[in-house]
Amino acid sequence: LIMTEVGYGWLWRHIHGVGASLVFLIIYIHMFTGIYYGSYKRGRELIWISGMLLFVLFSAEAFSGYMLPWGQMSYWAGMVITNLFSGGSLEAYGLVEWIRGDYVPAQAFLTRFFMLHVFLMPLMIIGAIVFHFGTLRIPHVNNQEGEDFDYAEAAELYKAGKVKESKVIPFSPVFLSKDVFVMGVYFVLFFYLVFYNFSFAMDPVNFDPANGLSTPAHIYPEWYFLWSYEILRPFSKDIGLILFAISQVIFFTLPFLDRSPNVAPASRRGLFKYWFWILLVDCLILTFMGKLPPTDPTFASIGLVSAVIFFALWIALPIITKLEKKL
Repeated sequence: LIMTEVGYGWLWRHIHGVGASLVFLIIYIHMFTGIYYGSYKRGRELIWISGMLLFVLFSAEAFSGYMLPWGQMSYWAGMVITNLFSGGSLEAYGLVEWIRGDYVPAQAFLTRFFMLHVFLMPLMIIGAIVFHFGTLRIPHVNNQEGEDFDYAEAAELYKAGKVKESKVIPFSPVFLSKDVFVMGVYFVLFFYLVFYNFSFAMDPVNFDPANGLSTPAHIYPEWYFLWSYEILRPFSKDIGLILFAISQVIFFTLPFLDRSPNVAPASRRGLFKYWFWILLVDCLILTFMGKLPPTDPTFASIGLVSAVIFFALWIALPIITKLEKKL
């Protein structure tokens, strides 16, 4: 409808789809950069937890918005995800019908998710962003070498002319010029995707109107949810539901599972260095496998092994970080 009855509707649609994908790309880069530099340890726990809360809220915002085009993939993705809440003892409470407002995704379902997407979730995200920025005022600032220092004291040293001793630099022009450059690169990529390669953010199956009587050959979410979807897929419904829920919150536990006394880049942290790169590669494999049909036994086996490795990494984290010696 927006393509035919709204001025420049095609442009708004492409900007919305590409923008959502790039937002999650930035979030994932931000998350793994924080993990690499240990920006969740020794006084920074609240910063990390509030950031992960933002990730969960953005995920809820994206999922609620994905339902609104009411295409085939939207409909069946909503059907599959809400069916997760029928696992185990949850089925007795009629939780699925309560979420949908009906026995199947229909008008009530759309109305609820529309209000979530355009009203409730944006307000919660704005509040979480304010809280996340507020946590940055907490002491324990560190640089990329993991050195702790008092920001206010370092700023006073810089003002006094002791530049080498201060360990800080002014926002302008150093940080400002870097940010302007990064924004320039971002917008070049953004508008290239909007005008020339927007299809990566729009599934062709979703161009077909929702039809509850015809199931797509392969149901999958947007690319930024594929890693957690692949964790869910190899297991039975009840076990898959539990593992899916754990995968959504396990990053919250990172400050408490990392038992090392060191706040330093992963490159200087022994076994943690290998843990980080294995986690990153494993998440990429899960994302790639989540888009492929589960009918191929080879792909299914790779997905299962990757899901097991994902959880094994988190179980091993307290052990390998406890073995680290203080730098």
